[in-house]
Amino acid sequence: MPEGLSYINSWIDKDITTCFQVMETNDKEKLNEWIDNWKDIVDFEVIPVITSAEAKERIFISDE
Repeated sequence: MPEGLSYINSWIDKDITTCFQVMETNDKEKLNEWIDNWKDIVDFEVIPVITSAEAKERIFISDE
């Protein structure tokens, strides 16, 4: 795993067919490097997310 990329957690669907990996980085290129190391055996879909606290902050800021 590239330095600057952290594995947070993973969840597997109930059919054990899909794994959701939560990774953290400030540099998207680190994530791309990690994906490049595994793309020959795994298909990836990258979905940027934010924390609940960040979402709450965005909602209350946009309401003002």
